[in-house]
Amino acid sequence: MLIRIRKPTDISAREITPEALYLDRRRFLAGGAAAALGLGGGGAGRAEPEGLPPVLAGVKPGPYGTAEEQTPWDAVTSYNNFYEFGLDKDDPRRHAHSLKTRPWTVTIDGAVHEPRTFDIDHILARMTLEERVYRLRCVEAWSMVIPWVGFPLSALLDLVEPAGNARYVAFETLYDRSQMPGQRSRVLDWPYREGLRLDEAMHPLTIIAVGLYGRVLPNQNGAPLRLVVPWKYGFKSIKSIVRIRLTTRQPKTSWNMQAPNEYGFYANVNPEVDHPRWSQAKERRVGEFFKRRTLMFNGYAEEVAALYAGMDLRKYY
Repeated sequence: MLIRIRKPTDISAREITPEALYLDRRRFLAGGAAAALGLGGGGAGRAEPEGLPPVLAGVKPGPYGTAEEQTPWDAVTSYNNFYEFGLDKDDPRRHAHSLKTRPWTVTIDGAVHEPRTFDIDHILARMTLEERVYRLRCVEAWSMVIPWVGFPLSALLDLVEPAGNARYVAFETLYDRSQMPGQRSRVLDWPYREGLRLDEAMHPLTIIAVGLYGRVLPNQNGAPLRLVVPWKYGFKSIKSIVRIRLTTRQPKTSWNMQAPNEYGFYANVNPEVDHPRWSQAKERRVGEFFKRRTLMFNGYAEEVAALYAGMDLRKYY
């Protein structure tokens, strides 16, 4: 797939070392096979393995991208945090087949003039799908570079006309223990909840993703639609969304409720503030051996720093 880059970031690609010491040999070999088949970028026209999700039609190049090495398909779809399907990184790929993504509706209500419930296919028919290559960083100091397919969240919120007193946007994941066996555990207070300030939600970097690598989003990656906020830690990018509610007050969020001393509401990538149990100053890109310096706002400071002008980013973490 050829990626058309319109707005490269300031981060240059680095020499990479095969992940022989990272995870296990099986995953390393599988990731290398995926890259060789063209799923790591630039492999158009080569044979592809069976069982891949359908290709999304009509996807256009988005306004944001990066020249960094992209994480192979196999790693993106097999090394996931999705506690609804288990706590281990490979649990989502093994268990998410139980999730039924059709029919699927998303309710948008709260402080809006036109509360509505949308069918996922109606949303897709109304939106222009873009491919954007964004980094997604996990709080445990690992990261990936993923070619997401989606549309700006702002385009969806515009359909319900946010009210003048709306200040925040709250999100909820599907709650269905028959489809999501991990919800039978007490690791979190289900359903999974997340939130943004309205100006963060309306920022052009913030998207609703419905695919990756030009294909329909796999279940383990948050099908049929998930949030992607690239300057924040990955747990802010809530998956399998069924409700979006605009509010006047800051909403409760799952990890902040679970461990408020470790996970703040904002969750902006700030290498100067350590997690209580590990340093955030460096990260390891999946597929690399050596760590790299973590960048403020995950490298998107030029685009988003103004959103937090005057804020104490150690207090509001």
